[in-house]
Amino acid sequence: MRVLVVHNAYQRAGGEDTVFRNETQLLSQHGHEVFEYLDDNRRIPALGKARVGFGAIWSRFSYKKLSAVLAECRPDVAHFHNTFPLISPSGYYAAKKHGVAVVQTLHNFRLLCANAIFMREGRVCEDCLTRSAPFAGILHKCYRDSRAASAGVAAMVQLHRTLGTWRNIVDVYIALSEFARSKFIAGGLPQHKIVVKPNCLTHDPGLGLGKRTFALYVGRLSPEKGIATLVSAWKRIGDRLPIKIVGEGPEAARVQDAARGLAGVEFLGAESRARVFSLLKEASILIIPSICYENFPIVAVEAFATGTPVLASDIGSLPSIVESGQTGALFRPGDATDLAEKVMWLVGHPAELDAMRPRVRVEFERKYSASVNLALLLQAYRRALDSIKGARDIRPKES
Repeated sequence: MRVLVVHNAYQRAGGEDTVFRNETQLLSQHGHEVFEYLDDNRRIPALGKARVGFGAIWSRFSYKKLSAVLAECRPDVAHFHNTFPLISPSGYYAAKKHGVAVVQTLHNFRLLCANAIFMREGRVCEDCLTRSAPFAGILHKCYRDSRAASAGVAAMVQLHRTLGTWRNIVDVYIALSEFARSKFIAGGLPQHKIVVKPNCLTHDPGLGLGKRTFALYVGRLSPEKGIATLVSAWKRIGDRLPIKIVGEGPEAARVQDAARGLAGVEFLGAESRARVFSLLKEASILIIPSICYENFPIVAVEAFATGTPVLASDIGSLPSIVESGQTGALFRPGDATDLAEKVMWLVGHPAELDAMRPRVRVEFERKYSASVNLALLLQAYRRALDSIKGARDIRPKES
């Protein structure tokens, strides 16, 4: 199959960028002809806010450039990951112009929420989910704490809702979990176009030993990730189970203060993927303390691949990933006491924790391995191709 993979990279690399790379490698490794179209948010400062804002609604630059790429490589499918803000939905129309099937992975909730995570003032917020227009997001300055910027995101979503872009131009959406799929259906995306395919790894790091000497957090250090809950829990846990914290972000200062003032907290900052896998192999448990709707954190798949149980907040898609008592445990989101109690229960039951490791690895092989994911990805592509073939078949013939 010939596939054009389209992605707007973030200024700080995150999970979406990792998934883009993983799936591109996965296709190439299995003999598919893959072409890439990349833009990068590091270009934003040079473009200026106004140009970026209008371009997020419709980028003439991306439309023309993508059209040229499509004409040259003639793919069967154009698979979009992130289009915001530089590529814009104009990319879909470029693909349609060339008769190419359009697939969009829904990595976040941007089409339903200005800040893409359904969160406001430290709590879950669904005010815009079922509204005909996302005015609440503008009122509360949900994108970058700016009404103007939030209005730009809302204008992009609303205009393309009116144009029928989300309903008619995209052939297949890939949601990362059943939870996410249900939210997108509630928000108005066509149910029959949304398939579920979780994230995966193309490289299998292998099973670790899990020496039970430390817990691990890996991810962005930001409020919605539950960093405050994590730090507060370790005030209770201390060095009974030390925690290593990997990542960077606006909450880094809080973590650095905790590392200086609390027993058992070690801040490692940003680390390479190789180092992260090495840490996962040694860790007792991975902690995912998010207080927002996580879509599908790639670090959960990485933990499962190494056989490391996951202790996660009972929110969003996380309960569908972590089976309490089997592949890890769940705690009440934002509840540091409950998190601390769950950690100490696991520390106090080493036999139960050890028994989870092979189950975690089996879960990875069954759901998140490269072979399973490739089959689901190609199934989504074929569904998109069938969709445009069916649309051609029902068009009236010219007289």
